[in-house]
Amino acid sequence: MTLRRVARHKCLLIVGILLASCGSNDVRDSAPESGSASIPNLPGDAIPRPEPRSRYGNGPVYEVLGKRYVVMNSGSGFKQRGVASWYGKKFHNKMTSMQEPYDMYAMTAAHKTLPLPSYVRVRNLSNNKSVVVRVNDRGPFVDNRIIDLSYSAALKLDMVRDGTSLVEIEVVGSGEPSGDRPVRRSAAPGKSSPQPTTSRTQTIYVQVGAFGSRENANRRLGALKSGGIGTAFVIKDTSSDPALYRVRIGPIKDVVQYDILVEELENLGISDPYLINE
Repeated sequence: MTLRRVARHKCLLIVGILLASCGSNDVRDSAPESGSASIPNLPGDAIPRPEPRSRYGNGPVYEVLGKRYVVMNSGSGFKQRGVASWYGKKFHNKMTSMQEPYDMYAMTAAHKTLPLPSYVRVRNLSNNKSVVVRVNDRGPFVDNRIIDLSYSAALKLDMVRDGTSLVEIEVVGSGEPSGDRPVRRSAAPGKSSPQPTTSRTQTIYVQVGAFGSRENANRRLGALKSGGIGTAFVIKDTSSDPALYRVRIGPIKDVVQYDILVEELENLGISDPYLINE
């Protein structure tokens, strides 16, 4: 997990990262032997505060397993949905990409391209539980994963047992010095939901298009059905003016089903599916 610098240039930094468990799609390693009893009082959320941009782990460009990553100039307004994983005892006290000891009991996380440090709210789409974490590491370098959480953060989101969960992440506050250039906000295809205050079971769908005409929506639906995706449907969204016809798939019961679906969509030439929870 640790980012190890192998070359340094003024304008370009390409690094190699040793990822001991990069082949795993599920739990990165183990929890403490005594489970949640090892944390009698779970820590509170990370509190966003201004911090200088780290000298370590910020690229601006690095490469892992043959793939090139470009670190954002700023995380302001950044929002993303996808799969979260977690890492624990195996990496406890080892150096993060910011050259800080990893603490599995702290509220921290790893992300591939957000500036280090950043503060992110992570919401579990299946139960609406949310936490705020400080991003101080790079990863996860596994296909279809967007964030790696500390053990404590994963425990508070109720995702330790499954190892992964469908989540939404959103940068909050700022861990960066003022004056950084903002990046484009990831656009959600529907209305933004207010921040949840209580946990509840959610139904999750994947949205693969929003069209102004029913004909175009039906064309996308037909392509999905022909490709073997039988759970696709069209919903008319009258909250938009004019109305939009949204093409969705689901419900999605777990990360395994989501991973399979993403691969099927890629085979159909459909990229960037968007998770919806209701």
